[in-house]
Amino acid sequence: MKKLMLPLLCFFGISAAAQQVDPEISSAAENIEQQVIEWRRDFHEHPELSNREFRTAEKIAEHLRSLGMKVETGVAKTGVVGILEGNKPGKVVALRADIDALPVTERNDLPFKSEVTTEFLGTTTGVMHACGHDTHTAILMGTAEVLSKNKDKINGTVKFIFQPAEEGPPPGEEGGASVMIKEGVLKNPDVDAIFGLHINSATPVGVIKYKPEGTMAAVERFVIKVEGKGTHGSAPWTGVDPILISAKIIDGLQTIISRNAKLVDGAAVITVGKITSGVRFNIIPETAEMIGTVRTLDPQMKAEILKRMREMVPAIAEAYGGSATIEIQNNTAITYNDPALTQEMLPTLEKVAGKENVQLTKATTGGEDFSFFQEEVPGFYFFLGGQTPGTTEPAPHHTPEFFIDEDGLLLGVKVMSQLAVDYLNQ
Repeated sequence: MKKLMLPLLCFFGISAAAQQVDPEISSAAENIEQQVIEWRRDFHEHPELSNREFRTAEKIAEHLRSLGMKVETGVAKTGVVGILEGNKPGKVVALRADIDALPVTERNDLPFKSEVTTEFLGTTTGVMHACGHDTHTAILMGTAEVLSKNKDKINGTVKFIFQPAEEGPPPGEEGGASVMIKEGVLKNPDVDAIFGLHINSATPVGVIKYKPEGTMAAVERFVIKVEGKGTHGSAPWTGVDPILISAKIIDGLQTIISRNAKLVDGAAVITVGKITSGVRFNIIPETAEMIGTVRTLDPQMKAEILKRMREMVPAIAEAYGGSATIEIQNNTAITYNDPALTQEMLPTLEKVAGKENVQLTKATTGGEDFSFFQEEVPGFYFFLGGQTPGTTEPAPHHTPEFFIDEDGLLLGVKVMSQLAVDYLNQ
């Protein structure tokens, strides 16, 4: 009987210990909170677009080297990887942050507001961290410092992955998670599991949201090129109007969602985000081009939607006397949280944030190329609150008014640090 009881007592002892927040990790995070905020403000004031994050990468690498880590730069062009070996051997866990900004002109009145401008696809635009990647970068830099000061608690190795081009590389270039994987970021040492977070402007500070299995959508980018016949705007019957055809195609694409997609199996979206055609008010042009995105959460529905798009686009153009082609490119897979890993790490979220602040959420039609890491190794991706409590209408991500409350950064450092330690010490 005693032999049976001893393992049970040990098990419950370990379980109870696992429910306690490590005070030294918590204290180390609190001690660098202001530094994390300063890093974030610096990145926010000096944003860089995908595959152009040179200053950002240099600042990250300098910090990791100062912590005594082995550092690799130039991964997937501008990515940075740091390796922290614990005092004891064990598994390898990766922590990932994305580092790129967006072609958005900021309208917030902040002392560290971005004033950066650039040319993007032939258009002059501002550059802004309008999705919170500046906070992700600062949080992971803070996590690196916290864990480097607590190597005695690490049974194994932590790999810090600072990833460029999450928003997608410029046309004609490769970038992002898929390129990092191709270049071996999950190897040498081989990663056993990976964790990532995304700040959210509509989730209150102090709250963490998560979902097992599919949590963010697969994303496809499509380009439709329409061929018509140019003519004078006063005599449309003498030509074939590619703008009219484009309008009919856009309308038709929406019927795929409303009439073909089995929405009880998961959300789906088709959006045309850009249409280009013509040069003058009284000329019907020869061509038009549309660029858009498809979002799906169910693999079978995704296959059916893409099939219908390929069938419908040329057929509609032909019906109006023109022609059209469609190219579809995969941007991300479904962000899939490994159910076993999610369940294993849920107690860590709850003990750091408080059980009442860890909330199950629904899937979103946003996309994340963190999903490519999850196709290779078990991964867990969650959402961190960045909304000032009491705010009623927070600005959405990817908009000029996007705003993050910096009080949320400390929880990000604490939970990422504790996740790494707890995973390696299971």
